Amino acid sequence: MNYQFFNVLPIEAKMIREQVFVEEQGFQNEFDDIDARSWHLVIYDYHTPIGCARMYDENGVVIFGRIAVIKEKRHKHLGSYILHELEKKARELGYLEAMLSAQVNAKAFYEKNGYVAYGEEYLDEFCPHIHMKKIL
Repeated sequence: MNYQFFNVLPIEAKMIREQVFVEEQGFQNEFDDIDARSWHLVIYDYHTPIGCARMYDENGVVIFGRIAVIKEKRHKHLGSYILHELEKKARELGYLEAMLSAQVNAKAFYEKNGYVAYGEEYLDEFCPHIHMKKIL
């Protein structure tokens, strides 16, 4: 397993996000202007891209998002691996806290990784989400 950070949206991350969020989950507004100002993480199994995420600064706070693992590689703790690498990069950049918007059905996964929910649930397109944060 290896990974790489990019400062532009790489084709590997675009393909994974299209597969997971658009084809599997039915989101339509997957790509936005935030991609242009994000760090993008891609994890590889040898040379095959299998997971991705992005991180960006919003008013001095680091935000993690678009965390995805291809279907065939889920349940191998790759989501935790992705979070760990994002957190490591964020600490290197000087951030003390990370925030994210989690699909409610993934809330327990984030809680296992030390994130705490706050605020009310809300809909992103059709899907319930909750804000979460973690001290780095």
